[in-house]
Amino acid sequence: MIVVTNRIPVAEGHEIDFEDRFKKRVHLVDQSPGFVRNEVHRPQPMKFDHEAGGFVPDPEKQGYYEVKTWWRSFDDFEAWTKSPAFAEAHKNRAPKEMFAGPSVLEVHEVFLSTDLEGVAG
Repeated sequence: MIVVTNRIPVAEGHEIDFEDRFKKRVHLVDQSPGFVRNEVHRPQPMKFDHEAGGFVPDPEKQGYYEVKTWWRSFDDFEAWTKSPAFAEAHKNRAPKEMFAGPSVLEVHEVFLSTDLEGVAG
């Protein structure tokens, strides 16, 4: 299994519009062979404050949204990127001012998981 992560720096003031784009987006990826699941993570920029003894918000740190998709194989992911459904899902580009910089695409192979879904408790 692989996880594809797109780390996206969203410009301040555009967070709601960015999130709305994902909420309203057609979920064409869900039908793609080999697709397992999709998650969109909202950044929570924080730092450890030794004086306070805990984590506190860090307004100076650029947070990144993470769009993660899980796939049975890299070939399944690659087939999705070459499909008409992928083109349809990405046809309405967001305005450039929505972003605080370039996004970063990362691919990781899952070699260990402690996922407890489906485990009887």
